[in-house]
Amino acid sequence: MVPDTQLPLNALELLSPARDADTGIAAIDHGADAVYIGGPAFGARQAAGNSLDDIHRLCEYAHRYHARVFMALNTLFTDEELPKARSLAFDAAKAGIDVLIVQDMGLMAGPLPDIELHASTQCDIRTPEKARFLEEAGFSQMVLARELSLAEVTACRAALRRARIEYFIHGALCVSYSGQCYMSEALVRRSANRGACAQLCRLPYDVFTEAGERIARRSHVLSLRDNNQTDNLEALIDAGVSSFKIEGRLKDIVYVKNITAWYRRKLDEIIARRPEFMRSSDGVTTAAFEPDPEKSFQRGRTDYFIRGREFDKPYELAQLESPKNTGIPAARAERVEPGVVTVRPAPGITIVNGDGLTYLGADEEVHGLAVNRAAPDARGLMKLFLRNPSQMPPELKKGMTLMRNRDQAFTKALSGPSAERRIPVTVTFMVEDDALSVIMTDGTYCGEASVAMALDVPSNPEKNRATLLANLSKLGDTPFSAEEIFVPDPLDVFVPASTANMLRREAAAELAAAREAGRVRPRRAPVSDDYPYPEAVLGFNANVANREARAFYARHGARVTQPAFEIKPVAGASLMTCRHCIRAALKRCPKMLKAFPEILETTPREALRPEPLILVNSAGERFRAEFHCRHAPCEMTIAKI
Repeated sequence: MVPDTQLPLNALELLSPARDADTGIAAIDHGADAVYIGGPAFGARQAAGNSLDDIHRLCEYAHRYHARVFMALNTLFTDEELPKARSLAFDAAKAGIDVLIVQDMGLMAGPLPDIELHASTQCDIRTPEKARFLEEAGFSQMVLARELSLAEVTACRAALRRARIEYFIHGALCVSYSGQCYMSEALVRRSANRGACAQLCRLPYDVFTEAGERIARRSHVLSLRDNNQTDNLEALIDAGVSSFKIEGRLKDIVYVKNITAWYRRKLDEIIARRPEFMRSSDGVTTAAFEPDPEKSFQRGRTDYFIRGREFDKPYELAQLESPKNTGIPAARAERVEPGVVTVRPAPGITIVNGDGLTYLGADEEVHGLAVNRAAPDARGLMKLFLRNPSQMPPELKKGMTLMRNRDQAFTKALSGPSAERRIPVTVTFMVEDDALSVIMTDGTYCGEASVAMALDVPSNPEKNRATLLANLSKLGDTPFSAEEIFVPDPLDVFVPASTANMLRREAAAELAAAREAGRVRPRRAPVSDDYPYPEAVLGFNANVANREARAFYARHGARVTQPAFEIKPVAGASLMTCRHCIRAALKRCPKMLKAFPEILETTPREALRPEPLILVNSAGERFRAEFHCRHAPCEMTIAKI
């Protein structure tokens, strides 16, 4: 019988990205209960690989707080790559990894280390049936599709027995269901399922009707705003989510610090109000700054389809003007000269040297300005001297709004140490016959140190006691902080500083060792080899790239008729399957008409029919977007013409 080492469902986990070990350590310091990181190979972000030595260093640090480290092993594998991926899994476990994030079912067919397996977002988990199958296949936690509503999350939770649900709460959104996007592979041979997505969804497209009428020019109709579920955390908890995931294994350390600290605060507020929930790791984080997601990279904000498709509300999921970090309103342009822009800052905004600004020009393009020097004048305005003194900002006119997408002061504050994480402990000092002792406990584990010595009477009892208290509190080189210190009063023995420091160090070291010995090592969940897959026939979009994966599905009653798109491209295939809708983004969705009859003032009724639209990129490549309005929920597919 495998002991149950899985976190309980009510242990809420804040899961942060780690581009590298230093970023992962910063995430732990700023409140993450777990971090996910790429290994030397086979992670779904090719540009975010790390050595096993660095991963070991991160694991050692995270485990101090009983925080967990996940390694992404979530690409597709060829037959030749599969043994290498399996070997890497064992090496990662030796390095201290707690969890492997997996997409390719071929990996499940052979030996794996006895650690937790989590189903990647690339597994495309949209239904209760798929979620239940993956639980039976041995996954302890699974990332549901970002498109799912609260009702759909609740349905998945009801289908599961013990597996935990993970959900993206912040960061970039893929326009296609994850694991179901083949555009990058089809056009430039860079597979999203193998960690090399070219992000063609972020490019501008001209949009035409089938009759040839252009209805959008150079519009980013496939570029979604960034996910922000700040306002929905408690609803997600009630729907059954246990792990709250921040996207961003390519994001910098300042981003990870800020966003982690933001959600740490929000989750802690919920836990404080609802004692039925708890944190999944130990320690209290104190940040030296005020976290604010508005000051980190963002393409605008959306909570996506968390409430389902709301046809009676404006559809504002896509950032049509630009996929860039456009920032927040910062100033109004008052005068524009070569190399200098005079602005009136927005209330509460101070522009400083090094800030980055953007604006939407009359050409409907987003332009950027780098502030070399900011100087206030006597009228409450500011002169912004640009890095290129001869630069005339294109299309910038008086009265336009400037947005700040780089807050130099905020970035500088987070570039150095900006948070501290400590485990509160109680320290008890005791005097026994010819011996002194210190006991240190975190409430669960204990460390103890003692020394036999001749005991002398202090010449200054008050100073002696105050010095002892100060020395016992010096835990700066450990993960602990002394919440309470108990010392006999009166203290009738003299305690040398060297003795107090030695006892404190040894007790802290023994406590740390006890915590490590008692740390629960996540183990692999039980596997049902014959639980039926919810579909009987699987095509290319099952992403079967090796013989072992094909055999896996066969054991579970499913026949694979086509290999993965990366192995054998399929002519005319849908390259994207999306819940996002271009027609809705362009105000041409017929289901919106009841709530927004004013659409007919600019768009003829016949243009609202859900007929296909044609997308053309800057290279002249053409794509057909088809709209499946009768699906529940409705979907859009995109294929190359």
